[in-house]
Amino acid sequence: MVTENLARAFASTRGVLENMKDADLDASTPCASWSIRDLLNHIVGGTHWFAATTESGVAPEQDGTDWTAGDILASFDAGSAAAVAAFGAPGAQEKILKLPFGEFPGAAFMGLATSDAFTHGWDLARATGQSTDLDPELASQLLAAAAMMVPDQFRGPEPMPFGPKVEPPAGATAADKLAAFLGRQV
Repeated sequence: MVTENLARAFASTRGVLENMKDADLDASTPCASWSIRDLLNHIVGGTHWFAATTESGVAPEQDGTDWTAGDILASFDAGSAAAVAAFGAPGAQEKILKLPFGEFPGAAFMGLATSDAFTHGWDLARATGQSTDLDPELASQLLAAAAMMVPDQFRGPEPMPFGPKVEPPAGATAADKLAAFLGRQV
């Protein structure tokens, strides 16, 4: 199934979401300018944005919905299911999608969505004191892909999408290594 890794990334992040406490919403995250509330809005809103973009072929404007004001898990589940269905639809992998940062085939956008969902699940796990040993096989696959697709010119302080590479500590999990490669302090 072409959407297997995307579904795995969503499942990994959902496991972290299930163990989050509402009292943590205003705590900081490894994403320097985001609180947990901001991160959750990105994660949950992202699932819906991925689906809408893939279905229509054009990225919709962000509407500012506060996904933390309702049932976060239900909203995440609905968005995840919609995104997996959208990327799995006939022709979706080949369809050229118009995103704010360029035009990409659906397959490339799905790779970005997979990495985004998984890595931000790691951010949430780290911010809430949960295990960051998330789906080691998927983390290793995503690290291999990122090593080929994240050039140094996309690295730097915000608003750059990735921070400078960080050397992971000895014994780091595969997900920790991915996070370090993408610029997170592990």
